Amino acid sequence: MEKSIGWEFDSYMQELFQMQEVDIKSYSPLALAYIGDCIFDLVIKSLVLNQGNRQVQKLHHDTSAIVQAASQSKMMRVIQEKLTEEEHQVYKRGRNSKTVTPAKNQSVTDYRRATGFEALMGYLYLKKEYGRMLELIKMGLDGLKEDN
Repeated sequence: MEKSIGWEFDSYMQELFQMQEVDIKSYSPLALAYIGDCIFDLVIKSLVLNQGNRQVQKLHHDTSAIVQAASQSKMMRVIQEKLTEEEHQVYKRGRNSKTVTPAKNQSVTDYRRATGFEALMGYLYLKKEYGRMLELIKMGLDGLKEDN
């Protein structure tokens, strides 16, 4: 079942662009966070767009409220207890990595926790564990709703 989610797209992309297989463990935590940021952004934008056609400014506003370090940090606190040992290790590597200075309106703690969250999302995406990645995102989003 896991391979059915997005598997055709992934296989087609690998074939079309002649992408090589890479050992995911060879990627740095920041490289994982780089792709994790993108995939998380795509998931959230898809969810926001699914709420109905609106002005792009409003779509961006709703997306930005979730795709920011403070929200990702809260989501990470919600899902942390539900991680496997492997997932927790990936998260910790991302959280503890040397990153550039956080945005001026974000705390260092939130920024680091968000980097760990993004690294985890990138890791699951590259492992093609799309179902697990989406489950964790849903749990985190549900936790954000409970906070409000």
